[in-house]
Amino acid sequence: MERKILLKNVDVPGIRTFEVYRSTGGYDSVEKALKKMTPDEVVEEVKMSGLRGRGGAGFPAGMKWSFIDKKSGNPRYLICNADESEPGTFKDRYLMEKLPHLLIEGMICSCYALGANTGYIYVRGEYKYIIGILNQAILEAYEKGFLGKNILGTAFNLDIHVHSGAGAYICGEETAQIESLEGKRGNPRIKPPFPAVVGLYGCPTVVNNVETLANIGFIVNNGGGEYAKYGVGKSTGTKLISACGNINNPGVYEIELGLSVREFLYDPKYCGGVKNGKELKAVIAGGSSVPILPASLILKTAAGEERLMTYESLADGGFVSGTMLGSGGFIVYDEDACIVRNTWNLARFYHHESCGQCSPCREGTGWMESVLHRIENGHGRTKDIDLLVSIASKIEGNTICPLGDAAAWPIASAIRHFRHEFEEHVLHPEKCINSTIRQFDDVTIS
Repeated sequence: MERKILLKNVDVPGIRTFEVYRSTGGYDSVEKALKKMTPDEVVEEVKMSGLRGRGGAGFPAGMKWSFIDKKSGNPRYLICNADESEPGTFKDRYLMEKLPHLLIEGMICSCYALGANTGYIYVRGEYKYIIGILNQAILEAYEKGFLGKNILGTAFNLDIHVHSGAGAYICGEETAQIESLEGKRGNPRIKPPFPAVVGLYGCPTVVNNVETLANIGFIVNNGGGEYAKYGVGKSTGTKLISACGNINNPGVYEIELGLSVREFLYDPKYCGGVKNGKELKAVIAGGSSVPILPASLILKTAAGEERLMTYESLADGGFVSGTMLGSGGFIVYDEDACIVRNTWNLARFYHHESCGQCSPCREGTGWMESVLHRIENGHGRTKDIDLLVSIASKIEGNTICPLGDAAAWPIASAIRHFRHEFEEHVLHPEKCINSTIRQFDDVTIS
């Protein structure tokens, strides 16, 4: 049986308006939190729920909240990370477009728990039409007394502002996003100190993404224990998956964590199988920055166990035979997809989006793009393949933020699992140049 938390009411006519959203039980969690719970009690429920950050890292949200500095006397801030810039990922856009009040409700409860009187929604520059939708929802919340001074007659005050980014992938990293909000260039900060201690304007700050915050209303209303009944083990709750590529049913799906990859890929109510009856070749399971896996390893682990849509199961085998759930950008490649060409596409993206602050990333991403371009265009050398592996290893773990890792992992894993394709490009370039093999420019370069 399907169990939904976030998209339960997505098809209700007019759900984007305050009146309709309120009629479905919307904002009940705000009344409960502000009138019946202390901030610490809200934090404890989130910790009990096991909710993990849905932006990619999967860090426990309640634990992150508990780190916030409450002793300094400085203002505290909540930033909603709506800079959904990971190629292949578009589920936060769907949430904001269809259910903006779900996000606002979650932010109000979260700000109350954190003792924050100001919240920001940092929206990626390409999502300009979303800004109007969010501002309308915020305006309605002010008019109905759920934002502003003395919310619902309590002593709690809260203002929420929408801020547009300028289309920089790097500003999805929390400290780069903070720098951007402060009006600076979006360069990541060295940590520690972490934002929970020194964040926006030097004050304690929590940064959570859209999907994470949208879950908070359910947790407050029903309790962390009820939320933890969904999912498997430490992968509690549901997860929004952005499915795209060579599948019959691309779109956004809410799954209960623990669903098998096979069922998600082939069940008609989800991806519906590989398009045109083709064979499955490979899957990038968590957005373009996670390792790619061939069909044999995405459906089953190296030990032969059924691979599940959970943080733990997808990571089983480490980066030798596993991958990551990441942001849930599920990109499917069929038998005709050229791994070399698509890997080159990813390298182009990460080279373009590197902020240039760290030399391993600044120089390394450029070299990887250049070498892959050479291989794809028929001028590759046998030693280029190992050169790419070497460059990736020099980048990984040697940068201030994870963009370097995000650039290195796809290339290293592509060579690990599809080395024969890279060798074919080098040894028989006439078969690869000007090939009619399809590519996914629309999903890997966004």
